[in-house]
Amino acid sequence: MKNRYTNTRLFNNTNVLFADEFEDRGVKFIRQYASTSYKELTEGQKESLAIKKIQWQNADRLDKIASREYNNPQYWWIIARYNNKPTDAHFTPGDELLVPHPLTLILGYYTEA
Repeated sequence: MKNRYTNTRLFNNTNVLFADEFEDRGVKFIRQYASTSYKELTEGQKESLAIKKIQWQNADRLDKIASREYNNPQYWWIIARYNNKPTDAHFTPGDELLVPHPLTLILGYYTEA
């Protein structure tokens, strides 16, 4: 399976805001991935998915839910992206979390060029 970095640009971060970090590491820059932007799913794509609804609980984490739903915690970002909430901190107990299935289909939508 593809991962979310398949079509993501790498760049050398030389931002002076990180000068202390560079100095601590003995480097002049840090190599990192650019922020990924995803196009919105089409209505047809949304309709092709089966959506499981889960109520967010106090001890929940996106990686735990991805592990349970997809048998792999690395796909936490798919659930985050689908719900337009990028981190665990964006959820509060009682929120409805939507988990798209099947994994291969939603992964294809988010990683296609």
